Formats: sequence, C-alpha cells, structure tokens
Amino acid sequence: MHYRSTCILCLFIVLINSHCTQSTNGGHAFKSPEGYNLKKPFLLKLPVELDEISGLAFYAKDTSVFAVGDEFGWLYKIPLTGGRPIHKWKFSGEGDYEDLVMVDKVFYVLQSNGDITAFTFDDHNQILTQQEQFPSSGNEFEILYFDPHLFKLTMLCKDCESDKKKALTAFHFNLLNKRFDDSASINVTAIANMVGEKKIKFKPSAAAINPVTDELYILSSINKLLVIADRQGNPKQAYPINEGLFKQPEGITFTPEGDMIISNESAKSGVANLLFFKYNKKAKS
Repeated sequence: MHYRSTCILCLFIVLINSHCTQSTNGGHAFKSPEGYNLKKPFLLKLPVELDEISGLAFYAKDTSVFAVGDEFGWLYKIPLTGGRPIHKWKFSGEGDYEDLVMVDKVFYVLQSNGDITAFTFDDHNQILTQQEQFPSSGNEFEILYFDPHLFKLTMLCKDCESDKKKALTAFHFNLLNKRFDDSASINVTAIANMVGEKKIKFKPSAAAINPVTDELYILSSINKLLVIADRQGNPKQAYPINEGLFKQPEGITFTPEGDMIISNESAKSGVANLLFFKYNKKAKS
C-alpha cells in the first residue's frame, strides 16, 4: 500500500465528523468495478461557489485537486487534507467550461463547443493564455482527457453532428503540434447490450484514464452509467450507478495509486461534493 494513498484515506476519515459523511445507500443491485466499492465512498462537501463544479485534475505534489466550474472562468485548488482554504485564479471570462486536464505545468480547459483554453503560470504567478479553436461547429462536448501514450488530449462528444445512433465520436488534440488531428468512435450499441438494452442515447459527462489499470473510465450523468473501456475506446464493462449518490457526476480524476475522485454538481439538491473511492485490488463487487 502506498503511503500517500493511505494518508489521503486517513485524512478523509478524520474529516468525516466536520466536513464529510460516509454513504449509507443500500444499493444492493449496484455492482462495482474490480478494485473499487462504489457503495461506500468518502464524501467531501464543497462550498456554494462550486455548486457547478465540472472538470477535475489531481495534483499529487500537495494532495489536492484543481477544478473548474461550468460558467465562470475560475481555476480552483481544493485541498484534500483539510486545514487549508480553497484558492482560485481567474483564467478567462464567462463561458461554458466543461472539463480540465493538467499536463506538466499546463492547464487545458474544454468549452462545450470544442474550443480549448490552454494556460500556465509564469514566474510572477501571472497567467499566460492561449486559445485553440475547434475547426467545426454544431457540436457539444463535456469530456477532455489526456492519453500519455499518444501525448494527445481526447474530446468525447456529448452531442455531435457527426455522431450516429450506434457510435459516439472522439476527437484528438495533438500536444506536440498543437493541432486537432484524427478522430475515433466508441461503440454505443455495445454499451447498450451490456446494460440489457437494444439501444441507448449515450451522453457522457466525464472521463479519465486509470493510471493503474490503463483503462478508460467514462461517466454519464444522464444515463447514470460508469463505462470502462480500453484506451482505444472499446467498451469492456458497464455499471449502472446509484442516482442517490451520483446525483450529477461531471468530473473524474485518479491519483497515481488508482484512487478515484468524482465531482458531483449540486443538482439543485444540497451542495456539490467530491466522492473519493480508494483503489484496492482485493475489493469485491
């Protein structure tokens, strides 16, 4: 067991009485992927300012997560160890910001139309910004994740003109030449079959690659599903998730040890939160 992972879990336990609550949902019909127990996360409540939290990026250096909200161009830093305030920086004006990725020292924020805002901090803590415009219109995105094997960012469609009912389009942004290049697709029919349906309209809201299993985890807030695929996007398993716990999941990130952190918007019920799921190879469904 890794020390950092153990520390995070212990600190979440310590915070339960003051800031967190442990899930008590029964959910006997809800199964979990290998290594996780989706019925018993540790839940960290967030302030009202983060009611529309969307993208997440884990920051191992000081055990925190960076996050963005859905409407305003703020970057937030949320400590997971307690005792420290949430910090924020203004990186842009109002917009429809959906996801966040951090690669080295550069932040990449996805807008719903496919545009990407890239920014970093200079030596004087000032933000340097560059805009990357998606080459076509008529698309809606909520997902941006980084594939270290390809050194590319991948955007998954929520609703794109190029989509067909049986597939979901993925577009890539090459970090080497700073260009949108090739595309791929995810077999939606396979996902439907995994949950016992002939067809579904799959609308994903968050995704990230698990650094331990090297698998792609895709969340859908609308469909209330967690789909696990290989890095090429081929679905392997699909798990219905408890709506009482995952009220509106919009962000997902992993620690280097495989611990999974998911953000929920407030969804007009209570406050936004972070759900922390410890990775354990021996965990059973």
